[in-house]
Amino acid sequence: MHFVLHHRHSWQDRPPLWDQPEAARRLEDTLEGWRSWSDLHQGYHGPWQDLVNASGRFLQALTYYPTGAMIAAATTSLPEVAGGTRNWDYRYTWIRDASMTLQALWVAACPDEAGKFFQFLAAAVATQQDGEDLQIMYGIGGERDLSERELAHLPGWRSSRPVRVGNGAWQQRQLDIYGELLDSAARLPELLAGLEPETKRFLADAADRAAARWQAPDHGIWEVRGEPRHFLHSKLMCWVAVDRAIRLAEALDAQDRVRDWEQAREEIAATIRGQGWSDAANAYTQAFGSAELDASSLLLCIVGFLPADDPRMLATIDAVDRHLTDDRGLVYRYRAADGLPGEEGTFLLCTFWLAQALALAGQTKRARTVFDRAAGFATDLGLLAEEVSADGRELLGNFPQAFSHIGLVNAAWAIASAEQNGQD
Repeated sequence: MHFVLHHRHSWQDRPPLWDQPEAARRLEDTLEGWRSWSDLHQGYHGPWQDLVNASGRFLQALTYYPTGAMIAAATTSLPEVAGGTRNWDYRYTWIRDASMTLQALWVAACPDEAGKFFQFLAAAVATQQDGEDLQIMYGIGGERDLSERELAHLPGWRSSRPVRVGNGAWQQRQLDIYGELLDSAARLPELLAGLEPETKRFLADAADRAAARWQAPDHGIWEVRGEPRHFLHSKLMCWVAVDRAIRLAEALDAQDRVRDWEQAREEIAATIRGQGWSDAANAYTQAFGSAELDASSLLLCIVGFLPADDPRMLATIDAVDRHLTDDRGLVYRYRAADGLPGEEGTFLLCTFWLAQALALAGQTKRARTVFDRAAGFATDLGLLAEEVSADGRELLGNFPQAFSHIGLVNAAWAIASAEQNGQD
């Protein structure tokens, strides 16, 4: 027995009803389409091949084909804690996810999707006015107004109110996105030649903005709904913005800006080394002047700011592993106050970051152990949500979550690469 759900706009005629043979034919046609796509696109051979290939298919399924936009998750308002209020709408595209998404699509052998996703991002951000901060997220058609509202008539999953449509974070200042945008461009340099001169200039201007604004406070990668702070990750990604712009200067027709970018890169790097490190925590921390740990500090080696075997980087990896994990070894984003009521579970993406950082440091046995902890929470279909409950095995948050699958793919690739190089 097959069940079919039809959709139409109010001004359209009612669609024809499918009988059971037609529904069965359509289903088989869909299955064959996915099989042929997998055969044509997916060529990854390495550890956790089934999980990596499944993740590639999920990322493809989260992509809106007409524009190439990839949403963060397919759902809204599934909570970070059952009965809680941390319930957000993730059916949008975040620039924040871009560079990690493109790497994951490359590993999972989805080059067409990677190219379309970058072209969508470039077109969306290029609509902004000169001097504005980059907007952090967009609708699947490039929509900019994502105003958040609550649907009070809906009870929510397990009474997790409110149910939200839209996401108020779209109006936040997040300086890290300059780095994610330029890093995305650096991953697909062959596409830059085909960009309009205005778009190339916009990308170069984005690097200029990172160079000019990196000293300002913002709301950070985790979209903290409190006062802006000097988050280390935001400074790091401003460094990434100018670093990648220097690499791309010729492709962007911006060789005349390189000297200024080089100066900004050195200033940002010196400030991170001086103010991002905490002797009390023996680690790079969440924000300047803070001893609170944050899993995003693992990106210091993942984006190439520090070698993974740098003594301070190794100390940071060990600090996250010891102090930012639950008793199962799953990683929290942070444990500091964030201006929101309630608690949250451990983050699967952050656990995969730890595995990836360990692999980059050559510690592949530890990396495999951490990877398996996180991957073990995949459903029988290989799906992952955003978080895992602190008191059990229940997946929490919007589902399936692109970030978790992106983390899985990139960590698997890092481990495979380290093992091929003969690292332990």
